[in-house]
Amino acid sequence: MLPNLNVDQLSLSTRFLIISLPSNAISSISPFVIQKALIGIGGEPKSVKRLRSGDLLIETLSAIQTKSFLQAKTFLNSPVNIYPHKTLNSCHGIISEPDLLTTTDAEILDGFSGQGVIQVRRITIRRDALIIPTKHIILTFNSPKLPSTIKAGYLNCRIRPYIPNPLRCFKCQRFEHSQTSCHGQLTCSRCASVGHASTDCSLEPKCINCLQPHSSDSKICPKWKIEKQIQEIKTTKNISYPEAHKLIVPQLSQTYAQAAKSSTLNNSTQTDENITKINCPPLKLLAPLSSKQRTNIPTAITTSSSAQTQLLPSISSKTSTISNPQPPTPMSETKGKIKEQPSPLHRPRKDNKK
Repeated sequence: MLPNLNVDQLSLSTRFLIISLPSNAISSISPFVIQKALIGIGGEPKSVKRLRSGDLLIETLSAIQTKSFLQAKTFLNSPVNIYPHKTLNSCHGIISEPDLLTTTDAEILDGFSGQGVIQVRRITIRRDALIIPTKHIILTFNSPKLPSTIKAGYLNCRIRPYIPNPLRCFKCQRFEHSQTSCHGQLTCSRCASVGHASTDCSLEPKCINCLQPHSSDSKICPKWKIEKQIQEIKTTKNISYPEAHKLIVPQLSQTYAQAAKSSTLNNSTQTDENITKINCPPLKLLAPLSSKQRTNIPTAITTSSSAQTQLLPSISSKTSTISNPQPPTPMSETKGKIKEQPSPLHRPRKDNKK
């Protein structure tokens, strides 16, 4: 339980609380019993989640509900420890103001303290062994909601969300943990070899995370870009790293079953692009026929049938035609109509003149 002097102040800006019982007793209690106990203390919270440690993470609806939980001494007839979450109750923003370039961090913190700022850090760059301050300032607020602007005297400064770089271990060069909690082996950040640092390494660059030809601390690494996206989702949605990781990983990976299904569908629907691009004219034979066209239907049918016979002859007819060529029957002798010319294979033999 927190001192009474701090409860009122914390309740105004705290929405995420940790509930912990001795010996991790919460993990062995029924969820129905836990829900009834939470409602009995301060009403039903906005959300309740069980952490890997076995503790409960709750999100309250208001400052009054937060105060009720912070003042609780027991939970399920056991002494309880309820305290604010370390990171979810605060947010980070960045301002870029040239007029504050010569102002110290202490003076900026004093000027912003009445607007919810609890920490100020100026971004610096290193150039030729010199540390140069920039106009970019990172502000930490005691609230999970980031304001859009902040007043610096008479200046109205616009606040942008601060997206931190991915956490990378300087020992094993892997992401998601720091050097202090690393259980891996010393790995070179330049060549990805185990057993030496990158200080005097002259081998070819190789990344330990993606195995591509660049150093492990390079920002062109695909793994680094994914971790950066996770940090962006974590910051903008104000959620934990595991929750943000679950949101981004399904978008980047595909199961074998999904890949096989997609491949099967693509193979079954493949067509020739040249065929699909052909524009077919409408079928004119389906249009209503005039009286003149109706009288010519038998002739058209006879002509088309004879043409089909010539285009698609059977094997036996081919043989008989070649062995016993016959002169073709001329078409109608009507004036103005073109006579059908015989094929070279069907021309009659000319008798030699004696």
